[in-house]
Amino acid sequence: MSKLRQQTNADDFHLLSGEDVSSSHESSADDPACLAPPRPRFMATAEHRSSWSSITSYGISENSDNYDRERSSPTTIPMSLPQPPPPLRSPTSQTRLRGRSFSQDIREVPIDPTPMIFMRRPPPSSFSFPFQSHPGNPDPLPPRSLGRNSVDSSVRERPTSAQGFRGNDALPSPYAPFMGPPPGTPPSPASTSSHTYRNSVAGNLAQGSHQLPRTNSVPNFRSPFLSPASRPSSTIWSPPVQPLYGTPTASISQLGVVRKSRPPIPSTMLPEKLTDQDKPWLRAQKGDRSRLSWWVTVSMWFLGLGLGALKVYFDYTSIHVINGSQLCPVFIENFDSLDLTNNWTPDVELNGFGNDEFEMTTTLDKNIFVQNGQLYISPTLTSDEIGNDAIFNGGTYTLDGCTNSTTSTSSSCSVTSDPTQKIVIPPVQSARISTKNSYSIRYGKVEVKAKLPRGDWLWPAVWMLPVDSVYGDWPASGEIDIMEARGNGIQYPGQGLNFVRSSLNYGPFTAVLAKIYGWQSTKRVGYDEAFHTYTLEWTDKWLRVSVDNRINAMLDLTVTGKGNSFWDRGKFPKVAQNGSTEVVVNQIYNTTSSPFDQQFYLIINLSAGGTSGWFPDGVGNKPWYDNSETAKYDFAMAQNTWASTWPSDVNQRAFRIESVKMWQLGGC
Repeated sequence: MSKLRQQTNADDFHLLSGEDVSSSHESSADDPACLAPPRPRFMATAEHRSSWSSITSYGISENSDNYDRERSSPTTIPMSLPQPPPPLRSPTSQTRLRGRSFSQDIREVPIDPTPMIFMRRPPPSSFSFPFQSHPGNPDPLPPRSLGRNSVDSSVRERPTSAQGFRGNDALPSPYAPFMGPPPGTPPSPASTSSHTYRNSVAGNLAQGSHQLPRTNSVPNFRSPFLSPASRPSSTIWSPPVQPLYGTPTASISQLGVVRKSRPPIPSTMLPEKLTDQDKPWLRAQKGDRSRLSWWVTVSMWFLGLGLGALKVYFDYTSIHVINGSQLCPVFIENFDSLDLTNNWTPDVELNGFGNDEFEMTTTLDKNIFVQNGQLYISPTLTSDEIGNDAIFNGGTYTLDGCTNSTTSTSSSCSVTSDPTQKIVIPPVQSARISTKNSYSIRYGKVEVKAKLPRGDWLWPAVWMLPVDSVYGDWPASGEIDIMEARGNGIQYPGQGLNFVRSSLNYGPFTAVLAKIYGWQSTKRVGYDEAFHTYTLEWTDKWLRVSVDNRINAMLDLTVTGKGNSFWDRGKFPKVAQNGSTEVVVNQIYNTTSSPFDQQFYLIINLSAGGTSGWFPDGVGNKPWYDNSETAKYDFAMAQNTWASTWPSDVNQRAFRIESVKMWQLGGC
């Protein structure tokens, strides 16, 4: 007799076990027939499907799924006795039933076996397809009706003959090897559905066990791509099952045929170890030539190592370095203030100096001032002060405080524009200062930390000239350009803001001029983006100009040894044209370091344009030609073009100097 455990709630039931109390038959957990699950109602054929209203008897018939399970029971229900169908549970009640724990305090109540026919049925998750590939997989299908016709499962339970199925038997459902017992065994409730049910979580719970489901040596896998006709419990016809080759079975005859493999590749191993007779090179005697070649090879190794060590030594000792203890500070300027009387001497002129530049230099506060501990030399437009018309049409400009340091004519201090002769007032105002009357050095070190200005045709420079023209007027006494640059952008083909250059200029006279120069450059940014330190190191034996460190040297010259003197480096001709006459070029320097063996002072200035060739003709849309008599006029006429490239921010337009330091070589 079956038992059910009932919760205190009369509507909630949980099926715990299906034990038969008859003395003639005992159900075991290992008996597959007792665990055969009913066919889901939606899988029955159309003619066998029914609803609760079509059932007239609730007895156990021969065609019922539970006939084999219940026929040994002494308790039977007459067919004539009407039995009410079990009450339908609401979804909420069913959810509570599934959520109840078996460990709760419950009581056992004997239940009539007839309703158990409808209530005792395995959950949908016990079926092998398509519900789960392992115990506990959630059931994706909708809940089924509790009613079921026993005829639905009659086809599966009919016995078959040895030759196959009887003529009136319905074809069984097809079998996939991964869904149950091995091939060769026809599917049955005991071998398919019951087998899967016993291995599921629901089957173990129904037997009162809380352990994990039993496993079998034959794995059950999910078949996600089978049609409904291929399900184990389907009554729809499907093709007969074909044996799966290679699947292990109980019979040796069912094993797959092993493919014939290719013969192995012959081994390349030697059949036996080589003897000395097989190694003729071991029997050869080493002669004198063999020993000589060995010694030559080894000696070349040592010779290479020795030469490399000598190269490293001479390169190391050839690096020119001035010991700090040998330097005596002469002038240290951090620009806490601007002293144009004792420290610096301004040059106030408007004739363009020696390069015929297009600016006038002033001491106006807008052109030279100190701000944030830095010296600003800022270019401005003359038209902002006197108007654009005065620059071209008869305007006169006179410089206040003109120094007239480079010429003896009044043209350096005043100018009147003349449109007929194309004489213009310089269109740019800037500044120039020097240490001519205060500080100078003969050999030593100079450091200037500066940030370059931006703007077309601007020409910042840090350079040195001799205090006394011992060897004659320029260029005979020499010129040291520590740093020169162009304010044009990095796209300028004539070396723009991403280039800085250093040079030495000297020669017996202007027509015979030697120029030694070098430069450093950056690839993506210009020297106007940040401050850089420009350094001159100068002795009677060598001279070096670098940017930021000694590695970034623009010039590195040694003047000792044959052919290294400045005169030899100039390669001057023996005869040259000086003006209208030919003159003999004589040696005018008496030392190897001449003319750079005298006292030199420092100059800092910001120019605009010029005809010296610093800005090459025809490069970067240059608006004038160096050899033109109207070069300054042409430059002034193009003011709207080049002035638009000058930043309005004075921090970017000005030549900014953070510090200036000068040391004399030798004791103080």
